[in-house]
Amino acid sequence: MQRVLLITPFHKFKTMSYLLIGNISALICDDCIEPLANARIRVYLPDTRYPATCQPKGIFNDLQPLSAKDVLMKADRLLAETTLDDQGNFTLAWQEVHLFTEPLELDLCLDTLPGGTGSIQPRNFHLCSAVLHWKRGADGYIGAYAYVVPSAMWSKICGDAGAWVITGTIKRHRPVTQQPILRVEAYNAISGKMIGHAYTNEYGRYTLRFSRKDLYNGTLQPVKQGRCHMGPDVYFRIYQQDRLVLSENEEQAAAPERQDLAPCSCVNLRYRPSVVKWASGHIQGWINDVITLSGGRSKKKREQLRLTNALL
Repeated sequence: MQRVLLITPFHKFKTMSYLLIGNISALICDDCIEPLANARIRVYLPDTRYPATCQPKGIFNDLQPLSAKDVLMKADRLLAETTLDDQGNFTLAWQEVHLFTEPLELDLCLDTLPGGTGSIQPRNFHLCSAVLHWKRGADGYIGAYAYVVPSAMWSKICGDAGAWVITGTIKRHRPVTQQPILRVEAYNAISGKMIGHAYTNEYGRYTLRFSRKDLYNGTLQPVKQGRCHMGPDVYFRIYQQDRLVLSENEEQAAAPERQDLAPCSCVNLRYRPSVVKWASGHIQGWINDVITLSGGRSKKKREQLRLTNALL
C-alpha cells in the first residue's frame, strides 16, 4: 500500500507575534509633563462575558480606579505586563492566537510615585478597553499606545498618596545668554523648616518634591477654614553655588497663590542679584579703588555705573 504524506504549511501552526510600544506620562501643569517611571502597564484579553458594544469607546478615557479585587478577578486574562523605564516608555510582546481586531484592556499600576514621595502601595487604574491600531510586519503585528494623565487627575492621585510636586522656571530680571544652575529651597511658612530642594536645568526649570511627612515632622497639622489641599504655605530661597540670590520670607508665603499649595503646583520665580551681596571683600575694595583714582564726580558716577552694569 502506498503511503501519502500530508504536509501542512508551517504558517498554519505559527503563533502570531504582537509587539506593543508606548509611553505613559502625567501633566504636573499645562507646560510641564513628567514620565511615570517604574509604573507597570498590563494588557488583558477582553472579557467575553460582556458584549463588545458595552466596552468604552476610544483609547483616551480618563483613568478609572481599580480595587485589589478587580485586579484579581481579571488575572486569568492577563496577556503581558512590564515596567516603564525612566522616560515612561514601555515595550510589551506576547505570542497569542487571537484576532487583531479584538479589543484589549490596558491597566496601569503605580506602586510608587515619581521621586519616591508619598505612601508606597499599589494603586491600580483602568486605562482603556479598545481595539488598538496594528500594523502588519514580517514577524507579526506592531502597535503603539500613549497616554498623558490630565493635571487635575494627577493632582488628585498625588494628594491621595500624600505627595507634592512643585515645578516652574527661575529666571533673572535681565536675560542672560547662559542659564546658571541654581539650587532651589522651599520652606514651610507654618514651621519655618525647609521641606525640599531641587536644582534647575539648562532652561531654568526645576521640579521639587516632598511628602506630607516632610511638612510637620509628627506635629499636629493646623487646620484653617477654606484650606482644601492641606498643603503648606511656601516661600523660597535660591542659591547660585554658595551665593544667595533670592531670599523670601513668610510675607511672600502669605500671598494667595502661595497658600495651601495643591499637590501639583507651578511657581515661577525671578531674581535680581545684589551687587553688594555678591561682591567679595577684595572685589569691593577694587571697586572703591577705581572710584577713588578716577577724576571728577561725573566721571566717578559713570565708572561706578559701568562697573555695576558689568556685574549685573
